[in-house]
Parts: sequence; C-alpha cells; structure tokens
Amino acid sequence: MTVDDRGPAGGEHVEIVEVGPRDGLQNEAKVLSVEDRIAMIDRAVDAGVRRIEAVSFVNPARVPQMAGAEEIMKGVRRAPDVSHIGLVLNRRGLDRALRAAVSEVNVAVPATDGFCVRNQGSTVDEMLDALADMDRALEGTGIPLSVTVSTAFGCPFDGEVSTERVVEVVRRIADTSAVEIALADTIGVGVPRQVTELVAAVAAVADGRALRCHFHNTRNTGYANAWAAAEAGVRVLDSSVGGFGGCPFAPAATGNIATEDLLYLLHRSGLHTGVSLSAAAALGDWTGERLDKAPPAYLGRAGDFPA
Repeated sequence: MTVDDRGPAGGEHVEIVEVGPRDGLQNEAKVLSVEDRIAMIDRAVDAGVRRIEAVSFVNPARVPQMAGAEEIMKGVRRAPDVSHIGLVLNRRGLDRALRAAVSEVNVAVPATDGFCVRNQGSTVDEMLDALADMDRALEGTGIPLSVTVSTAFGCPFDGEVSTERVVEVVRRIADTSAVEIALADTIGVGVPRQVTELVAAVAAVADGRALRCHFHNTRNTGYANAWAAAEAGVRVLDSSVGGFGGCPFAPAATGNIATEDLLYLLHRSGLHTGVSLSAAAALGDWTGERLDKAPPAYLGRAGDFPA
C-alpha cells in the first residue's frame, strides 16, 4: 500500500471537519484578526478540507475571540464543494447565520444541565425546544442542520454522563431534520471502550443519520478515541490544526486533537481523507506563530514518515 500526503489511493474515505477557526481559537488569550481568520479558513480549504467550522454566532462580549463572524463569511473564498459551517446556540444566532449565508448550521446541545446552563443559559430540555424552533426556521432555506451533543462523555459540573442520557438527547434530536449528529468529548475524559459503546447506542436511535465525533486530548486519550470511533464505523471526525482549542466555559478543557496528527494516524492505517498532511502541519505552525505559542501537535516537530 502506498500512502501519499492525502491518504492511500483507494482507501476508505474519512471526512475531516476542521474546527480550528472556531473551537481552536475560542479559548485562546490572543484574539486573531478577521483577516488572519479568513486566511486560516482559506488555507485549510487549500489543504483539502471540504467542511470547516468557520465561525460562531455567539455574543462577542462573552467570547471575544469569535467577534466578526459576518465579516469573515463575507471574506472567505466560496466554492460549491466547500461547506462553511456556522455554530449557533439560539434563534438570534441562527438569524445572524442565515443573513451571513453560511453553508451549514451546527447547533450544540449539551447532554447535561450543568454545562448547558453555564454555556448556553438554559436547561437541556429548553435547548432541545430551541433546537426544534430553529429547525422550523430552517425549513425551505436549503441549509442543512447538524447537531453536536456536547459533554457526551463527561461533564465538568455534573460528572459522569450515562449512555442512556445521551441516547435520550439523541432521540429528541432525531425528531428534527438534522442530517448529522456529532458526539463531543468537550473536556477530554472519554476512553475507547466508552466511544465504542456510545457510538453503537446512538446509531441505534439516530434513524440512519451520519455520525460524527469530536475529541479533545486533555488526558491524552483523544487519538485512541478517534481510532475507536473509526473502527466503530464513524466516517466523520473533527480536528483542529495545531491541536489548539478548549472551551471558555469548561474548566481545564484543553486542545482538540490535531488535524495533522489525526491525518498521520488515519493515512498510515489505510484510510483516505483527501487532506494534505504537510499543508495541515504548515497551517498548524502558521496558526501558532499568530497565537504566539507552540502548537501542541507533534507532526510539525517530528515530520511525516517516510520523510
């Protein structure tokens, strides 16, 4: 098997959703300019990414790193095969996203009240009601809806999260038009066995929807979890160039799994992504220079193999 920079030709495809411009930047002390964030998004597309979490329509007073979402959506290069995702948490954010002409709307619904109240100012039940309202508002727009279940593997406030609780939330999400459901380990507490069990349980109630997984490497289990998800049949994975990331409302939450490190794992395991490992590593370094910190990712330091 020959492994090239974008994965082995003929290998089964795994889609990478690049979340660096949103989840990768939202917890950083340094706020990048709109121009730098546009450049980051466009460079990710040049690397081969076809779905990218570009912006978040949240209150900039609470998350100043995400200010300027409308300007970013005006400035990015558009292409018919590229989806620029906008994260929204409420109807006000959805209205902004629609005016900004995002390609896809992603709504985050926590699995726990403790996190939901602190992050979104509502209970989980209230957030699910808001999701249903946003789903109705999207009707006829042609813009697909995806939903991320955050704190699906554990909550910084409520502790352990049962599989049954996540399944209950997913059942409600399956009543909407969502085309994809993502399971997010928001604080990086999950382990591979938990991933395997949760993916199977959620798949049984997701009514055929695509499943996506989102992992943080807070406790050094993120890449093992990503591989467990891939082995369980998940074919869409989130990652962030450089391994930057974290949540301002989740204590001690650290970076996402790094796109370049994930690409190495997937490509060497026979899976194809269509994303250039070398370009992703270069973008991780570029992002680190602008944030004035070294990327947590390893690929930029160790290099690909064979060289």
